[in-house]
Amino acid sequence: MDLEFTDDQLELRDAARQVLAGACPPSLVRSLYEGTGSPEELWKVIRELDWPALGLPEEHGGLGLGFVEVGILVEELGRVAAPSPLLATVTQFAAAVRGSGSSFALGDVASGRRTGTLALADDGRWDPTRPPVRAESEGSGYRLTGRVTHVLDGDTADEVAVVVGTDRGPGVVAVPGSEVVASRQTTVDPTVPLATLEFDGVAVPTERVLLAPGAPGAADAIARIVDEATVAIVLSTVATCRAIFEATVEYAKVRHQFGRPIGSFQAVKHRLADCFLAVERAGALGWFAALTVAEDDPRRPVAVAMAKAAAADCAQLLSRDGLQLHGGIGFTWEYDLHFLLKRAVTGDLLFGGGAFHRSRVAAMLGLADDGEAQ
Repeated sequence: MDLEFTDDQLELRDAARQVLAGACPPSLVRSLYEGTGSPEELWKVIRELDWPALGLPEEHGGLGLGFVEVGILVEELGRVAAPSPLLATVTQFAAAVRGSGSSFALGDVASGRRTGTLALADDGRWDPTRPPVRAESEGSGYRLTGRVTHVLDGDTADEVAVVVGTDRGPGVVAVPGSEVVASRQTTVDPTVPLATLEFDGVAVPTERVLLAPGAPGAADAIARIVDEATVAIVLSTVATCRAIFEATVEYAKVRHQFGRPIGSFQAVKHRLADCFLAVERAGALGWFAALTVAEDDPRRPVAVAMAKAAAADCAQLLSRDGLQLHGGIGFTWEYDLHFLLKRAVTGDLLFGGGAFHRSRVAAMLGLADDGEAQ
């Protein structure tokens, strides 16, 4: 398992960073907070660059690269708190389609003509073995009932991959966004729009069944889909935390107190060192988890849970110390730091927080009952 980027991957990272520096300045993010802007122009740039196609198979219009390359893009989007449907579409919806062994709508996803998301959470509980939406057989298809919360882009996505439960076991179906009753949730970060979805007898024809409930290996396939989506959130969150750290270091160099930069004081150095360690640890665990996904390594479940727990700890530390070390300016609306702070806090909670994933690790290592990890 090679933990170093190749030259091509480094070139992709640098190119993405350069593009986003121009296409997603802080003024764009601020306009969304103030209700005057739209992410449409950024999404147009992303489509023109074929970023949605990056990790999809060539036979479906993709570029045929892997999850590592997708992760590099996700990181760069997280660094600038970019508002974009790419995260939900590529790492959640497309992951659900590919992980189910289907090719449903992948061509439209690759071209950027169709966006999507994944519906799984039940009031903050992210357990694919007990999904909140029930599917009852109806002819050759199913009829769905239930309610899902915290769905990324849930009120704007063209397609929703829904993890459903039946008496035979879990499955995955695709539902048009227009057929779901969606309501936007009030959150601290409008660049990560979350919605609650209501399914009141929604019919799903057989051609929209991505993974038949109770099919052999369905539970394992769904677990892998959720792990892939979780790792993407980890990479995005840690990238945001790294941007907070870099901004804080720069501020500590230029902010003077008692005739010296505050970064020269030992107490500040210690806190910055703790922040650096948290970011590096979470980043290393995140990329190790990404590689277990890319290489289908059997260590994937433990690696993903450990990475998400570390990312959650990192987000909490950096959002606290990043704010405090900026002093009074950190509290001001006019200063751009709060965009990153709110993105980090949101990433901490999506797909389970630190306590949830530490409990998962304990259960997988035989140190706790499975029920304790829920």
